Formats: sequence, C-alpha cells, structure tokens
Amino acid sequence: MTASQLNDMPGPAATSDRWWSRLLDSETTTFLATCLFLLVLWTFAPALNNDFINYDDPAYVTANLHVQRGVTWENVKWAFHPNQETANWHPLTWLSHMLDCQIFGLNPTGHHLTSVLLHATNTVALFLVLNMMTFARGRSFFVAALFGAHPLHVESVVWVAERKDVLSTLFWFLTLWAWARFANETRSPNGRPGCFYGLALLFFLLGLLSKPMLVTLPFVLLLLDYWPLARFQQKRWRALVAEKAPFFLLATAAGLITLVVQKNGGAIIALAPLPLSARLGNALVSYGRYLGKSFWPENLAVFYPYPHPVAWPLVVVLPTLMVLAGITMFVLQRRRRSPYLPVGWFWFVGALVPVIGLVQVGAQAMADRYSYIPLIGLFVMLAWGLAEFTASDYQRRFLGAIGLAAVFLCVGLTRVQVGYWRDSGTLFRHAIAVTKGNYLAYGQLGNFLVSQNSPKEAIDAYRRAVQIYPNDAGANLKLGLLLQIENDPAAAIPPLEKVTQLEPGNIEAHRRLGLLWLTKGNAGEAIRQFQEGVSLNPRDAELHNNLGVALENAGRFHEAVQQCEEAVNLEPDFAKAHFNLGTALNALGRRREALAEITQAQKLQPDNPEFKKELK
Repeated sequence: MTASQLNDMPGPAATSDRWWSRLLDSETTTFLATCLFLLVLWTFAPALNNDFINYDDPAYVTANLHVQRGVTWENVKWAFHPNQETANWHPLTWLSHMLDCQIFGLNPTGHHLTSVLLHATNTVALFLVLNMMTFARGRSFFVAALFGAHPLHVESVVWVAERKDVLSTLFWFLTLWAWARFANETRSPNGRPGCFYGLALLFFLLGLLSKPMLVTLPFVLLLLDYWPLARFQQKRWRALVAEKAPFFLLATAAGLITLVVQKNGGAIIALAPLPLSARLGNALVSYGRYLGKSFWPENLAVFYPYPHPVAWPLVVVLPTLMVLAGITMFVLQRRRRSPYLPVGWFWFVGALVPVIGLVQVGAQAMADRYSYIPLIGLFVMLAWGLAEFTASDYQRRFLGAIGLAAVFLCVGLTRVQVGYWRDSGTLFRHAIAVTKGNYLAYGQLGNFLVSQNSPKEAIDAYRRAVQIYPNDAGANLKLGLLLQIENDPAAAIPPLEKVTQLEPGNIEAHRRLGLLWLTKGNAGEAIRQFQEGVSLNPRDAELHNNLGVALENAGRFHEAVQQCEEAVNLEPDFAKAHFNLGTALNALGRRREALAEITQAQKLQPDNPEFKKELK
C-alpha cells in the first residue's frame, strides 16, 4: 500500500491531535468551499428564470391548497398524515414547500432559489465531509465539484417537485458528518461518541422524513467503516452491523410506510404488465445507462419510457450484465490495495436499489433524479483512482488541469440542460426529440398546448401519445374532451370509450360519453353511460339531471321526473334541473307543477333564453 493510501485511511493509530491539525488548515478549505458554493450558484442561476412545469408541480405546489396556505398547525398535521396526492410520504418536504409559498407565494423564482441554495449547500457539505474523513482535500474538492455541476443533477435541482432530493441529501451528508465524528470519538480515550451517534440517528430520521430513498444509508455507513474510517480494523463486522440496528429499524419502518402509501396511491405498477424478467432486465440496463450518462451525459430527458415491447432484448441485457459483473470482480480484487474502489462501486449500486425498478413505482424506465446520491460513489472511484496513478508533481498538475476542464465542461452542459426546463413546452419538446416512443412527453405537451390555447396542436400531441401507448387513459380522456369541445363528436367517442374500458370507474368519461351520444340522438346509449356514472357517484346532481334528459328523450317521462327531482334535491339552486323537471312533468300532463319548476328556473337564471320557452 502506498504512502498516499495510508494517508487516506486514518486507522486506530490516528490521534485526535492529528485529526485537528490536518483539518484546521481552515483558510484553504474555506476558500475552496466558497468557490464550490459560488460555482453551483452560477451554474444553476438560469433556473431562477424558469417557470413551474405541468408535471408533478401542480400536485406539489401550484394546485395544492394545503401547500399554498403556508405553515399552519392544520397543514403540519396534513403533512405528517399519509396521503395519496403524490403517493409519497415526506412530511419535511411538504413543510419546505409550504414555507416557500408563505414567503414567495406562487412566484417560481423563489421556489427555484430555495432548491439551488440547497444544492449549493449540499455540494459544500460533501466537500467538507469527504475532506474530514479522508484528509484528501484536492480529491474531495474534485468529487464535490463534479457533484455540484453534473448535468444529471439538473432534474433534482430545477424541478420544484423534486425538492425532496436536495432536502433529503442535506440530511444524508449531515448524517455522514455525525457518523465520522462518532467514529473519531470512539478512538479517543476521552471521547464522547454517544452525542454524535445520537446526532447521526436524528439526521437520518430527518432525511427519511424528507425522502424515503435514504433507506440505503445504513449500508453506506458500513462501507465508510471499511474505508476511509478503517473501523474494520477495530471491530468485527458483526459488531459494526449491530451498532447500526436503530438505523436499520428506522429504514425498515420508512420503507414499509412508503410501500403502503405508494400502493394506496396507485404509484406501484401491477406486476402483470411488468413481469419479473422484464423488471430485472430493465434494472440491469438502467445501471448501464446511469453509468454511461455519468461519463457521457447526452440525451437527458424528464421521462424515459420503457422499451416497446416491454422487455429489453437479451442482446442488450447480457452485455450490460457482463460489464457490471466485470467491474464488480475488478473492484473486489483491488479491495486491499484500493479500498475506495469497492466502497465507491457499492455506494453507486446500492443507493440505486430502491429506485432501480425491481418494485416498479411509476411508469419510467429510469430517471435522472435517482442518480443524485448514487453518482457520488462513481466520483470517489474516479478521483481516488486517478490520484493513485500519479507519481510525480507534473502528473498531478496535469490531472488537476484535466479535472478542472471536466468540471467546467459539466458546468456548460448543465447550464444548457437547465434551459430545457424553462417551461413545460420546451421541456417536453426536448424529451420528444431525445427519446423514442415518449407517450408521456406527448401527453404533457398536449396539456401545455391546451394552457396556451392551441387546441389543434394539443389534439395532435394527444393523438401521438395514444398511438404510441393506446392504454394511456389520461391522454385518451383529454383527447376525447378536446375533440368534444372542438365539435367533433364522432372522433371524440372512441378515445372516451377506451377510457371506460381502461378505467371503468372514471366518472368523467361516462359523463362525456353520455353527452356525446345525446348529441348524436342515441338516447339508449346515453342512458347507459349516465347510469354508470350515477352508480359510481349517486350524489352527482349533474349526472342525475343528464340522465333525466336522456330518459325524457327516450319517452320514459316518469323515470325522467325521478332523476330530475333527485338532482334538485341534491342541488336546490340547480336551474337547469328545475327546467328539465318542468318539461318532464309537462309531458306527463302535470302542467301546474311544471310551471312551478320552470318559474323557479327563470328566477335562478333570469337571462337564460332557453327557460323562456312557453309550454305546449
């Protein structure tokens, strides 16, 4: 083992005096930390001009009344209560969004500023923690600079809905800091490790309350015990595992809560459409894609669809498996000479396990945001690996220059990537351009075009979405609604019928189909659709009224009267229901009652010309 490696592995012999003497070179460390903070601020400054986007941001902020009302006691209780709005449980993240709304309202600049500041803080924290554990300031700086400027991290920072990434990672680094202090205190005869153990546990809990992806952190603590903390030289591995029992218990509890919330919220995809073989294949390929995009970050997108057909072919899966297995064997063989290699590799592989798709949450094959923490392991392998092969000052200066060039290249690429998040239209057009078969991007682009009052372009986008993925209920529904608005009932019926097949409980689809069949003069089919809707929601006054109209058109006046009366009972000020009740009563010869209902409709809406018709 080389002298530099021994220097990077403080063992039991390392005294607290040595620890402080190396760490208290504060001027240079402070200067580098400040440079990192400013570098990240400049890199992500264009995000302050970005808007909210229409994908998840409404659920988290722009359409969430709890969040918009700010931090109140009622909203705090809501934040800690498992809810199905986003199929996630992260109360601290909710509170951070509430605080932003309380300070900035719905001005997106303020929300983006908070996320950018958190990312800059995380970058500095990573540098300081690595420097504290390894006493390798240059390498720690390089790892933190790559972390702060890498294009794969744009999604976590500039997507307001991904606040949970940057917030939870802050607690991840604070946990590592407290754990490193705990490890150091256990080596000192007069140390007080209990304080830092408690802090580590507290920070870990706060991280889990921000995002449950931190469930892998106890395993990372074990890796750090191996290197650079070198605690395996002090204790048996069983004792090291046992001391982390409270961490594993918290991780297990958070994982179970998350699974229940995601299942109840419909985020976990049924296993039938995605068999285990397909999920395993996608997991392997995703590891390869994350690895590739780490070193060649091109064609980054907000959503990566599963391949069509669902399973990746063996000609893609097997080579990826061989590469991953080869890297694993290599780092294990080098574990004694280069202990940072297995630590970095298993940090990368292990931190991705909760989101690699073995339990499929959401429809994405992979996501840039999932790499926010795992990439640190690869950066550690790269930084310490390059340093291991530099014997002279010239080589070190040369590699330092290459490293800085790589960082500034990342800065340039990241600023370009931030620009793609300017608004929903730019974001999803870019996703369509760099991916294949991206039905979700077409659907979200359609939503954006509707908001921009471009219905024809939106229809084209929705049609493309359902052509790629016919079982996309949301795109079918929006396509049908838009075609109905554009007075094309013949074209609107098929997508709406598809929705009722995919989601039999979709009330809106039944409502719209019923209205379309009424306009086409098919009262029988309209009755069937409205009856389906009423059975799903018996307290929907509009459905009862529509059913009454359809029954009246079919000549079933007694039943029509019953439905319209139910609509009036549910909503006494429902003018249209009063009028329709009047016409149905008139058809039965109950003229006095009919006049009373129509008169009531005219009082409620005196300017409605339809209510001024004379009864025959």
